[in-house]
Amino acid sequence: MPISFYEARQQILDAVPVLATEKASLLDASGRVIATDIVAEYSLPAFDNSAMDGYAVRVADCNIGRVLPVIGYLPAGETSSAPVKPGTVTRIMTGAPIPPGADAVIPLENCQEGQDQITIQQTVKKGDHIRWCGEDIRPGDQVISRGTPLRPAEISLLASFRRATVPVHLRTRVAILATGDELQEVDEPHFSGGIVNSNSPSLAAAVREIGAVPIILGIARDNLPSLREKIKQGLQADVLITSAGVSSGDRDLVREVLEEFGMEELFWKIKIKPGHPTAFGMHNNTPVFSLPGNPVSTLLTFEEFVRPALLKMMGHHSVLRTLYRATLSEPLKKKPGRLQILRVALQINQDGELIVSSAGDQNTGILRTLVDAQGIALLAAERDFFAAGEKIEVHLFGASTTLGY
Repeated sequence: MPISFYEARQQILDAVPVLATEKASLLDASGRVIATDIVAEYSLPAFDNSAMDGYAVRVADCNIGRVLPVIGYLPAGETSSAPVKPGTVTRIMTGAPIPPGADAVIPLENCQEGQDQITIQQTVKKGDHIRWCGEDIRPGDQVISRGTPLRPAEISLLASFRRATVPVHLRTRVAILATGDELQEVDEPHFSGGIVNSNSPSLAAAVREIGAVPIILGIARDNLPSLREKIKQGLQADVLITSAGVSSGDRDLVREVLEEFGMEELFWKIKIKPGHPTAFGMHNNTPVFSLPGNPVSTLLTFEEFVRPALLKMMGHHSVLRTLYRATLSEPLKKKPGRLQILRVALQINQDGELIVSSAGDQNTGILRTLVDAQGIALLAAERDFFAAGEKIEVHLFGASTTLGY
């Protein structure tokens, strides 16, 4: 019995496990999900320091027009116990510790420099151009939460706290298997009636895009021995994705072989278009996704069902794309009964409003529409018409998606 889009996604997310953790160097941890909270052990900055190249001064001495002698020099990386005495200044570089007695820094461009002296030209206030100890982070602050993907900013923070290695969740190893007698690899000579296996490289790219590890198994032919051999290999990975062979044809044998291996099928067929014959099950602790063979359907079902599952397995707490409200620029019709995964074009108008329209021919044989789309709209199963000007929810394909005006 087919289940709804939302039931299918929830069953998948409830079933898939979160992977174990390992220690990784900072570089190898980039893009992965941290498995522990990080609490600051000391302050950042660790000491009061200069935010500019200039002069450490006593504000009480800084009347406009006053000439003050330069009695010291303090570069970054050095400390000095020599105080800034009344009526004097110390030349200081960015990052150098503030010497005793000083309570402000005058940037080079804000004073007139002479021979071993400066002339005050602007009003100076206490604390000007000083980075105070702990103004960013104090000891005991929780600075990174478990489940956070490590971007360059988090890597910088971890390095600042001398964390050479951190615990992160493992990258999901995803076995990818294409099936069908008609398939040939992209670098093989063409044969009459042959279709290039585009699903394996596209799925591998989608897997790699989110930080998981693709394992391409090649092509299984439409016979039991070939399918058994390839599926047995695939079940050794953390996740197995098959494409094609799960509909109702004479050669759709994937589900039969998976059942032989003891996979527990949680569902087969979802009330969606495209992607109706999608199946999902668990083989011990290994999730198995059986996706349709049409390249458009394969990528759309990966986007909506597989991608969130892989993110959860790698420790992400937020696994679904952000939804945005957009205004339809044109009316849309669909048949009621199935949720439609609509490939959409998105623009921002002069008023800053997000405008949505069909990206083109929604036939599942039209890959160009998917290439031209910036996102997805999920059109409710029970609806058959959406009026121009109506608000619908959409999500973008990824961070690299750009919107026109």
